[in-house]
Amino acid sequence: MSAVDAPAAPATRRRARRIAGWSAFAVALTLVAGVGALLAGGGWSARDALDPESAGPGGTRAVVRILQQQGIDVRIARDHDAAMAALATGPATLALPDAPALSDDRLRELADAATAVVLLEPRSRSLRVLLPGSTVVGATAGTTPTATCGGDLAATGPVTIGDLYSPGEGVAGCYPAQDAYGLLRGGGITALDARTVLANDALDAEGNAALALRVLGGEPTLVWYVPSLADADGAAPTLGELTPAWVTPTILLLALSGIVAAVWRGRRFGPLVSETLPVTVRASETTIGRGRLYAHSGDRGHAAAQLRRAASEMLARRLALGPRARPIEIADAVAALTGADRAAVLDALAGPPPADDRALVMLDQRLRALDSAVRAALRPPSTDGRPR
Repeated sequence: MSAVDAPAAPATRRRARRIAGWSAFAVALTLVAGVGALLAGGGWSARDALDPESAGPGGTRAVVRILQQQGIDVRIARDHDAAMAALATGPATLALPDAPALSDDRLRELADAATAVVLLEPRSRSLRVLLPGSTVVGATAGTTPTATCGGDLAATGPVTIGDLYSPGEGVAGCYPAQDAYGLLRGGGITALDARTVLANDALDAEGNAALALRVLGGEPTLVWYVPSLADADGAAPTLGELTPAWVTPTILLLALSGIVAAVWRGRRFGPLVSETLPVTVRASETTIGRGRLYAHSGDRGHAAAQLRRAASEMLARRLALGPRARPIEIADAVAALTGADRAAVLDALAGPPPADDRALVMLDQRLRALDSAVRAALRPPSTDGRPR
C-alpha cells in the first residue's frame, strides 16, 4: 500500500462508524414513534383472561374446542353489535363476562336477546341487574362441593369453585360453601366463577368439564361475547380528544430539540483526536505548565516545597545517601564535603516557606548554589593538582 493510500482506511472506518451511528439513531427514533402511534391509536390488543381464543392458562380456548367437538356452533363476538347480530339468528346461549363499559340497559338488551345467559365471573353490578338481590359475598380456594340444586347439574359431581355468591329472591344456589354458593341460577341466567371452572388450567379438575358442557351447551349456538371499551354508551373519547391542544406542538418541539441536540453533541462518532495515544509531552512543557499554575494560584509554599524536594533528591543522589535520606542527613553531608555552614544548608533544604516572590527566587538561587558546590567538591582534580 502506498503512502498516499495509508490514511484512506482510517477515514473509511470513521465514515462507516458515522453512518452506522446515524442509522441506529434513525431506527430507534422510528421504533419509538411507531410504538407511540400504536398506543395512541388504541391498536394494542392483548388476549385477556377468559378470552375464548387464548391458549394461555387463564384463557378458555380448551372449553370452546370441546363444545365445538360436541356440535355446538361457537361464535365469538368482540363488540355489542356483533353479539346482538349473532343472537338474532336463533336460539343461543350467551356467555357474558363482566362488562363494566356497558350500561344497565345494554346488559338487559343482551340478556333478553339470548335463550340462556351464563355470567362468567360476574361482579355485583351484573348480579344486581340480571339476578336482582344476588351479590358477591367472598371467595374460597380449593373447595370442590357437589351440586345441591339437582336437575342437569346433579351428575356433574364435585367442581372447583372460587367466588361465592348470595342468591336473591327467586334465585337458586348450587355448590354450597361457607353459607354461600359457587353457582346461581334463575330465570334462564347462570352465574359462576369461570376462572376456577372454565379456564384452560382448571378445566381438567374434578367435574369442571362436565359443568361447562351443561351450562354452555344447552343450545345449538353459543355466542361468546368479549366486552370492548368501544361498546360504552356514547363513543369513548380517544387519546387525542382527551389531550389538551398545546400537548402535540410541545411534543413536536421537544422532539425537534432532541434531534438538534443529538446532531450538535453527536456530530462525531470517531476518536476525539487523530493522534495515536498515549501522546508524549516533553518534560520542559510539563514544568513550564506547572510553574504557570503555581504562579497563577500564588501558592509559594507549594512551589518552594517542590524546589526543595527536587534539590534534596539531587543532592542525596550525588552524595550516595539513598532516596530516603532526610534533610538533616543531607545537610550534614553537604557541610562536611563543602565546608558550608550546616544551619544555612538545613534552612535552605527544610526552612520555612518564603514570604514573597523575592524570597522564593532567592531560595531557588541558594539551592542552585548548593548543587554547584557539591558538584565542584566531587569533581576530581586535574593532573596539575588544580580542580577541574
